[in-house]
Amino acid sequence: MRYNISSATAILERTPRILDVWLRGLPAPWLHGNEGPKTFSPFDVVGHLIDGELADWIPRLTILLEQGESRPFDPFDRFAHWERNQGRSLESLLEEFTQLRAESLRQLHSRGITEADLDRRGTHPALGSVTLRNLLATWVVHDLNHLRQISRAMAVQYSAEVGPWSAYLKILQNGG
Repeated sequence: MRYNISSATAILERTPRILDVWLRGLPAPWLHGNEGPKTFSPFDVVGHLIDGELADWIPRLTILLEQGESRPFDPFDRFAHWERNQGRSLESLLEEFTQLRAESLRQLHSRGITEADLDRRGTHPALGSVTLRNLLATWVVHDLNHLRQISRAMAVQYSAEVGPWSAYLKILQNGG
């Protein structure tokens, strides 16, 4: 499927609601369990998504549209949330993410991005030349990737409990 702002927004606007319904009120072991050292728990994912709203998607869109390839995007710290969110509640993260995503989508739509704009280029600090289409499509897939990551982080909490059924549960297998 070719990138389209309208169909992409249909995913992006739902992510905060999905996370809220899925995670709000769950016991701490579900929210803070992960797949091992240096992996994200559901709590971490929400914090990471907030960081993306603050420092990735719209800031990079702005650099690309205003400066093209002449200025690389600022590097993105994928782990900034670990320190920034210590002592916070999941509920406060969910509320912040909901507000930030709504503002990001408002800014996206206010730009009046054209098909020609989607082919404009910017410079990623590690990947090199990318298009606005690449950036915006990645935003959608990034959300979907982290929804999958939450599901897996939660599922592995019962990996020992499912016993022999683990052979049938792809989510518990490497790369699941």
